[in-house]
Amino acid sequence: MVDVQDLAKYPFLEEAQDYVRRESGTLDILLKSERNRILCECAVKRVVDALSRKNPLECRVYGRDAQEDLFSYVISRMLVSCLNDRLLIERLSQFEAHKAYLSFTEEENTDREKIARAIGIEIGQNSMPVLTYVPLVSGLHEERWKLVNRSVKDGRVFLLRIEAEELVREQMREIIRERLPLSVPEDVCRQFRSYIEAVAAAAQQQALEEFGDVDESSFPPCISALITAVTAGTNLPHVGRFALTAFLHNIGLSTHQIAEVFQRAPDFDLSMTMYQVEHISGRSGTEYTAPACATMRTHGLCVHRDAVCEKVNHPLSYYKRKKKMHE
Repeated sequence: MVDVQDLAKYPFLEEAQDYVRRESGTLDILLKSERNRILCECAVKRVVDALSRKNPLECRVYGRDAQEDLFSYVISRMLVSCLNDRLLIERLSQFEAHKAYLSFTEEENTDREKIARAIGIEIGQNSMPVLTYVPLVSGLHEERWKLVNRSVKDGRVFLLRIEAEELVREQMREIIRERLPLSVPEDVCRQFRSYIEAVAAAAQQQALEEFGDVDESSFPPCISALITAVTAGTNLPHVGRFALTAFLHNIGLSTHQIAEVFQRAPDFDLSMTMYQVEHISGRSGTEYTAPACATMRTHGLCVHRDAVCEKVNHPLSYYKRKKKMHE
C-alpha cells in the first residue's frame, strides 16, 4: 500500500506507521504544526466514539482528509496512553479493529488476502495452526470457536474462508491492543492536558450512563466478598483493595463514598485511604479499571462463582448484565 487513502483504513500496519514518520517528521513538528488543534480534536472525538461504542459505519473519516484521519489515529493512541486506562485502551482497540474490518470487507478478494497476510493470517487456506488459532480466539466466547468444537488434524484447525475472515478482525484488535499503552513522555502528555481532560470527562460520563444508580445487589460475587471482608474487619491484600476501589470508582462512586467502605478495616487511616483512592481514581494522571476475571482468579479473589460469572470475563460486565436482569 502506498496510497494514503488505503493507509488510513489500516493505520496499524507498518506501512502506515512508516508514512506517518515520513510525512510528519518528528512528533514535535507534528504537535507544533498549524493542524495540531484540528488533529487533537479529531483524536478526542475518535476516542469518545470508541468509548461510547459508536457504530464505525458512521465514523469512516476523522479530519478533512485521509492524512488527517491517519494522524488523528496516532494522537488518539497517545491520549489513551497518557491516561493509561485499560477500559479506554480496550474500547479503542475494539473500535479501530471494527472500523478497519468494515473497510476490509469492502476490498476485492485478492486485496483481502494481501491485507490478511500482512497481519499474519492466510485466509486463502482452509486451516490455521493450532498455536495461532488458540490465542486468537481466547477473547471470543461463542461456542463455535472453542477448540473442542473444531476439526483439528496434524496441528491445524480447519476453517471456512468466512470464518478465517472473521478472525482477521480479532487479529486486528489484538495488534492494536498489544501495542498500547505507548511510552509517551510526560512533557508531551502535559501538552495534551486539555484534550486528556476532555477524554477523562467523557469516560466518567459514559460510566454514569452505562452503570446508572449504584445497585449493590448486582455486584459480582468477588466484589461482594471483598466488601464483606472489609466490613467484618478483615485486612485485604493490596490487590484486593485495588480491585475493590477501582470497581467502585468505575461504577460511579465518589472518592469519599469509596473511603467510607474501608472505614471498618482494622488498619483504617483516613488520609492514607483517601490518598490511595484518589490515586486509583485518576488524581495521579492514570485512571485505573478494575482487574479482569482472569486476574482475580490469579490472585485468589474469584469466589462464589455463579451462572452469570460463566458468561462474562470482567466484574464490570457482570455488574451491567445483572443490573439489566433486575430492570
